[in-house]
Amino acid sequence: AELSVEECCDKGVEWANKNRICASLPLISESRECSMTQEQCCRSQLEKQSCSEGLEFASVREECDSHGGENSTCKAEYFKTCCYCCLLGKAAQLQGQSCEPNPKMGYQCGIVFRSCCGKSQEGIDLSISDDAPRKEQVEISKEELDQEDPYLHDGCRGGGPCSQQCRDTGSSYVCSCFVGYQLQPDGITCEDINECITGTHSCGLGQTCVNTLGSFRCQRDTSCGTGYELTDDSRCKDIDECETGTHNCPPDFICQNTPGSFRCRPKLQCMSGFIQDALGNCIDINECLSTNMPCPAGQICINTDGSFTCQRISPSCGRGYHLNEDGTRCVDVDECSSPSQPCGEGHVCINAPGNYRCECKSGYTFDVISRTCIDINECRRYPGRLCAHKCENTPGSYSCTCTMGFKLSADGRSCEDLNECESNPCSQECANVYGSYQCYCRRGFQLSDIDGISCEDIDECALPTGGHICSFRCINIPGSFQCTCPSSGYRLAPNARNCQDIDECVAESHNCSFNETCFNIQGGFRCLSLECPENYRKSGDTVRLEKTDTVRCIKSCRPNDVSCVLDPVHTISHTVISLPTFREFTRPEEIIFLRAITPTYPANQADIIFDITEGNLRDSFDIIKRYMDGMTVGVVRQVRPIVGPFHAVLKLEMNYVMGGVVSHRNIVNVHIFVSEYWF
Repeated sequence: AELSVEECCDKGVEWANKNRICASLPLISESRECSMTQEQCCRSQLEKQSCSEGLEFASVREECDSHGGENSTCKAEYFKTCCYCCLLGKAAQLQGQSCEPNPKMGYQCGIVFRSCCGKSQEGIDLSISDDAPRKEQVEISKEELDQEDPYLHDGCRGGGPCSQQCRDTGSSYVCSCFVGYQLQPDGITCEDINECITGTHSCGLGQTCVNTLGSFRCQRDTSCGTGYELTDDSRCKDIDECETGTHNCPPDFICQNTPGSFRCRPKLQCMSGFIQDALGNCIDINECLSTNMPCPAGQICINTDGSFTCQRISPSCGRGYHLNEDGTRCVDVDECSSPSQPCGEGHVCINAPGNYRCECKSGYTFDVISRTCIDINECRRYPGRLCAHKCENTPGSYSCTCTMGFKLSADGRSCEDLNECESNPCSQECANVYGSYQCYCRRGFQLSDIDGISCEDIDECALPTGGHICSFRCINIPGSFQCTCPSSGYRLAPNARNCQDIDECVAESHNCSFNETCFNIQGGFRCLSLECPENYRKSGDTVRLEKTDTVRCIKSCRPNDVSCVLDPVHTISHTVISLPTFREFTRPEEIIFLRAITPTYPANQADIIFDITEGNLRDSFDIIKRYMDGMTVGVVRQVRPIVGPFHAVLKLEMNYVMGGVVSHRNIVNVHIFVSEYWF
């Protein structure tokens, strides 16, 4: 976005005040006009500062040659010009000459000459001295005298009574000071401002402020950073890599110095209204997207190639009105909302359509002599009627205070008993009583029997009921307790007391490979590679229940494979089941139900036999046959307690026997995992 001329100038002045040099001035905009404005304002500010120092040096030292500094710099030239011109003005006053300088001396020198020339020459005797040869006196008219000396009636002639700057107002004069000085109470003399004491300097961290006449300088405490070098006057000066040849810009680019570094810019320069991208291409600038709004109020911006146009959308408004946000109509300007306070202190501003008026605020009265609003002393005007105890006058109002032992009521006038609890004498809660207070504690704490003020935490986990608060483990915390679960495989239930198993297989947080099957168990999971043996294939109806997972393999013989066809084993199943640790085992627990599907033989000719052939460690399991809902069911029971963690594989056979021969057999491999915890 393009910056305004004022913003560019302010940046130049700020740089001059801070660095007192314009040689390494950083450019804040690509605009050529902004760069010229920034540099000119920086030079102008340096000229003012150097001129003020030269004028003060001439006034105090009465000479200019002993001033230190480099004679070749612009600041030194400004200093000597103002110092010499001031000495010439002072010499003209001492010799009784006119305080009007020779025009060939220059405009700036003429101002300093008149300022230092001293008092006006209106009191000089224009008559011929008695010691000189008498000549015939010629009477000069007032018009001729004014024509000869146009500044005769100027109250600021020769600098007037002011020590630095003087402005003639016609009937009187007004004195002012140069930058870095302040006017004294006599309204005439100027005194140097010590910016280091007043804190108005701009020295940063690592710099020490040193006061000078009319200004200050910042002396660096530490060495300069990369891209800078320390000068003889303890300043950090930017290293011009472009001038010294220490840059690394390619041949097609131009080196541009920046503070502490440099920039490589393509040699191709874009026309006005375009900006160069990183590749050196010229792209159009959409001025209408600028935050400065290039078009005035009431006009719409239309972007064009390399420029923009403004199109009026509504008429202009009169004084006291402005366009609304839509730009469709004129609305009143609320002058009273301006932070500049148009009515001044003690007044209240009342807005009116297209105008405003000023009235005195509440608590002020209009003084006909000074024609201003002055404060009303309500305490003196209404003694004993406003406050219960003491009344203190304030600008525009008054305030009531109470004696010791009382506090001000909500009405701001009455006094009531002091609430000791407001000073927080208790560690937690305080109840105010007349003339005293009582401490009590929040839930989960109890009042100390020692001091009756502090509160002690109640350990809920140590109470007789603490072991039944949490399903796994109870941790006491200040004022309450917290239930936790085992470090892995479980999460805290919504009631914040019980633990729930995390099904890693459903949540897909397991690390099983593609060829492995994930089986969830209490507090974890297992990755098992359950492959079907030869002449068997995995069935697509794999069963997944809440606590069991089953992989089923059915017989699939190759053509003309007689031995495979005659093999009585038709299915081989793999089932995973997770069991708890029964710490108080009193009776057998039924864990698996095998429902027999009768083959295509008459039911009265087949017998179904269930058996555990492998994996029954310590005879912890048995299997019984039961008839349920017209079906033959083999029930696997746990008959002995097992302490987890524990893993066993039971091989179960379900045989269909006809005429003493097994005609059909189903094999079930049960992977049993006993978890250490069960919630």
